[in-house]
Amino acid sequence: MDQLDYSLLYKAYSRKGRKSVVSPKMLFKIIVYGYMNNLYTSRGLERACRRDINFMWLLQGAKVPDHNTIARFRSKRILAAAEGLFYQLVELLKECGEISFENLFVDGTKIEANANKYSFVWRKSTEKNAAKLQDKLAETLQIICEKYHFAITESVDPSEVLSLLLIQQYQQNISFVYGTGKRKSQLQRDVEQLEELLARQRKYDDYGQIFQGRNSFSKTDHDATFMHMKEDHMKNAQLKPGYNVQIGVEAEYIVGIDISSERSDALTLKPLLQTMKNFLKGQKHENIIADAGYESEENYSYLDEEKQVCYIKPSNYEKSKAAKYRNNIRLLENMEYDEAKDEYTCRNGKKVCPVSVTQRKSKSGYRSVITVYECENCNGCPHKVSCTKAEGNRKFSVAKKFKWQREQSQRNITSAKGILLRINRSIQVEGAFGILKENHRFRRFLLRGKQSVRTEFLFLAMGYNLNKLHNKIQQQRCGKMLHEKKTA
Repeated sequence: MDQLDYSLLYKAYSRKGRKSVVSPKMLFKIIVYGYMNNLYTSRGLERACRRDINFMWLLQGAKVPDHNTIARFRSKRILAAAEGLFYQLVELLKECGEISFENLFVDGTKIEANANKYSFVWRKSTEKNAAKLQDKLAETLQIICEKYHFAITESVDPSEVLSLLLIQQYQQNISFVYGTGKRKSQLQRDVEQLEELLARQRKYDDYGQIFQGRNSFSKTDHDATFMHMKEDHMKNAQLKPGYNVQIGVEAEYIVGIDISSERSDALTLKPLLQTMKNFLKGQKHENIIADAGYESEENYSYLDEEKQVCYIKPSNYEKSKAAKYRNNIRLLENMEYDEAKDEYTCRNGKKVCPVSVTQRKSKSGYRSVITVYECENCNGCPHKVSCTKAEGNRKFSVAKKFKWQREQSQRNITSAKGILLRINRSIQVEGAFGILKENHRFRRFLLRGKQSVRTEFLFLAMGYNLNKLHNKIQQQRCGKMLHEKKTA
């Protein structure tokens, strides 16, 4: 920890005012050591500084920081510097020969957010209620304008109508009354009804800004998305607010982190690799190993552009081993394909030729080229019932680039090197999550907001890496990058 550069951290403190009781560098060490020993709360860290001899040694005789100081440091002071300090540690591991930027094992898990699980807001429900509100608002404005003889235009501004009503109150010298036993005038009732509708409209507009392409969020943590968790104590597949935590592991060390609000892993690989590239000054891993959840044309194309070898397991890899899959005449993989003529041949011997080309846009904005094929004649085909449910000729869409990329990735993972890397992915990255969740008992974040959650997990990853380095030194396994395949 003494070899890290803390200059960015010290910039978070002003030179004016009283001097801090404990230096930022020492506070950083205390929190990292706390995460190494499953101490996460600020009060628990304060208590350990008073009672634990190891924390006392870290303080070097300095005054014990109270829990407010620790909490403020973790949630505010360290935010801008935490990620840089983590990647400095990764570079130190590289200098020590513990990592070589060769094989990066990627995986993700969902960890529950510090948010009320009943504070959900759903996008479809919000859009439905917002549409009903617009109809109600238009009807109310029509009635008010006719009642008070306001000029009606095609686009009536509710705020202007409200201002006109308040002018009416001033001109007629009408006092608004509140409380029980008071009778409200019709003007006051119209003003309050319009104010209520406008308040609801502002609320739905704010919700629309918070969604940012998601289908849900929590009122107590706007960055948290409702997801299915593996740890479902109620056993009813209840959705709970959480974050999709992505890590990249090499030689059993966590060398990359990203926190995402997306439920799907397919949209998280590219941000993780870009973050690592930015903080590691352009250093990139040669091989990227991930499971089927990361398979997409966008991810394949990004790895091709970065000249990184892809070892992503195709989503149909396990199914393709079954006889039922190989005998399914509907699947393109079981049709003969003539690359020169760009046409398929179905089980009945009919040609399936391209008829049009279109584009498909993903959630992230990536556009893939789709070729639509149609069979020349399906009338009287004895296999039609098994092949298609369409009344006319069978049609299907093919993303040629994605099809070629999937075949290339399958060749990679079935090679001798690919098999060894897939074995290590299960051991290293899934093993890291197992240690964090079971040994460190880290199953719920303490802080709220994506930036604070990212900082909290960075502390956890630094503690994990230091523990891992210590264990490898004790077991004399330093410099070992991969676990060899064991055979009976």
